[in-house]
Amino acid sequence: MAREFRFPVEVAWQGGRLTSARVDGKPAIGIATPPEFRGSNPDVWSPEDFFVAAAASCLTVSIVSIAEYEGLPLLSLSVGAEGVVGRPEGGGALRFTKIEQRVELETEVGSEAEAERIVKRAEETCLVAVSLALSVETTVVVHSPAAA
Repeated sequence: MAREFRFPVEVAWQGGRLTSARVDGKPAIGIATPPEFRGSNPDVWSPEDFFVAAAASCLTVSIVSIAEYEGLPLLSLSVGAEGVVGRPEGGGALRFTKIEQRVELETEVGSEAEAERIVKRAEETCLVAVSLALSVETTVVVHSPAAA
C-alpha cells in the first residue's frame, strides 16, 4: 500500500487583505497580499513569499539530509531563491513561470565534487520542487577553506 501524508492548514481572514495561517501546535503566521498586488502591509509575508520559501527551504533541508546520510561535511550552507511571475507565452493568467535558486555551500577540501553531486540529488528529490509544474533552476557554488 502506498503511503500518504497530509499537511492540514487552517487559514482565517482577519480583514482587509490580511489572513492568518495556523497548523495545530504551531504559532499562527500572518499572511497578506504583497504590495505588488495592492497589498498594504509590506512587513507581512505574502503567499508568494511562502511559495518561493517552500522551494528554497525544501532544497536546503534535502541537501542537509543527504549530506548527513552520506557523511559529507557541511561547513556552511545557504540557499537564495527568487520566484519569477509573469504571463505564459500565448497569454493566460499571471503565474509563477520559474524559480531561480542559488546554493552556496562550504565543505572540506577534496569534497567539492561530492557536494555538487549531493545538491543535484537534493534537487531531484525535493518534494516541493518535484511537485511544481514550472522550471526550478539552481546554480551551485561550492567553497572549501583555503589549504593551510
